[in-house]
Amino acid sequence: MTARLTAKDLACRRGERLLFRGLSLDCGPGDALHIAGANGIGKSSLIRILAGLLRPFAGEVEREGAIGLVDERLALDEALPLSKALAFWESLDGCRDPGRTLELLQLQALMDVPVRYLSTGQRKRAALARLLNRGCPMWLLDEPLNGLDRQAQAVFESLVAQHCEGGGIAVVASHQDFALPSPRRIDLAEYAA
Repeated sequence: MTARLTAKDLACRRGERLLFRGLSLDCGPGDALHIAGANGIGKSSLIRILAGLLRPFAGEVEREGAIGLVDERLALDEALPLSKALAFWESLDGCRDPGRTLELLQLQALMDVPVRYLSTGQRKRAALARLLNRGCPMWLLDEPLNGLDRQAQAVFESLVAQHCEGGGIAVVASHQDFALPSPRRIDLAEYAA
């Protein structure tokens, strides 16, 4: 699993407000990074910049390897039952055995439920299932524990640890504590403009 994520001297501006500036990071295989800070400080914007979905106001990002993103936007068809919504992505992503992921995230009983009826925690677990089934080396996770109960949080923290132990990269933006293996931490308040 080859992966590298580097950012140099990033700045982010949303509207007329400069959220942060001067932020640099370098993540390689096995690295875990916790982006911390209060709501509204720019954590989600930073994750979107790292994913290539938002242009930085200044600085540059270099990526090597496929990226998997989990944020508040659920990329599943709301009208479909969960099984069909996940199957669509499994066919595109080349997933060979989604059953193990469904078991780990306790989604089997929800497979006939239309995505629009899933609770916040169930939707988050569905997004995590899609991420796990993609097999990409870089995980960008924006507030991944929101809506999850303690058991689901522990399972997900364990899956992130396994991902990093296998040479993957995890960047977690969260105002909550997150159990990461050998984590580095960036507090966005230190880069506030």
